[in-house]
Amino acid sequence: MANVLVICGSLRKASFNAIVAKSLPALAPAGMNLITSPPIGDIPLYNADVQEKGFPASVTALGDAIRKADGVIIVTPEYNYSIPGVLKNAIDWVSRLPDQPFAHKPVALQSASQGPLGGARAQYHLRQTLVFLEAHVFNRPEIFVATAQNKVNDKGELTDNVTRDFIKQQLEGFAKFIVRVSGK
Repeated sequence: MANVLVICGSLRKASFNAIVAKSLPALAPAGMNLITSPPIGDIPLYNADVQEKGFPASVTALGDAIRKADGVIIVTPEYNYSIPGVLKNAIDWVSRLPDQPFAHKPVALQSASQGPLGGARAQYHLRQTLVFLEAHVFNRPEIFVATAQNKVNDKGELTDNVTRDFIKQQLEGFAKFIVRVSGK
């Protein structure tokens, strides 16, 4: 059984990325247990003066959840051609914890947007950050849910079968990648 932590880079409950993240358990292969991360919206803006006084509980909770997981999936929108500030802030805080949680951790990326690129630029920047943190980023298949507004219903469900099948392929590949990287 692989325990995989899912971090959503959007705070909006009805975001397309939250919809994709919520669809993952139904698309996961047997033996993959998906766990929702502690909220990243509760993490204060990074400040070294605050860190000197000790890590906030929200940072420690996220770091512990990442360390405990066999792998991590980050589902994120693209804001202004890059990573949403709330996600970058969470990563910046967690990266400063002792026994840096992302080091050698298998990570898969997914993004959804209303535009035609599906969040590709955010994933590119996120890959750069994760490389620095020595995470092992899963390469293919990549998940870019373009024109996401046409792939969900009014109940907040991912309904596009081609997208769902592609996500299934990624999750199956990611399960094998976790075994290869971690030896579990």
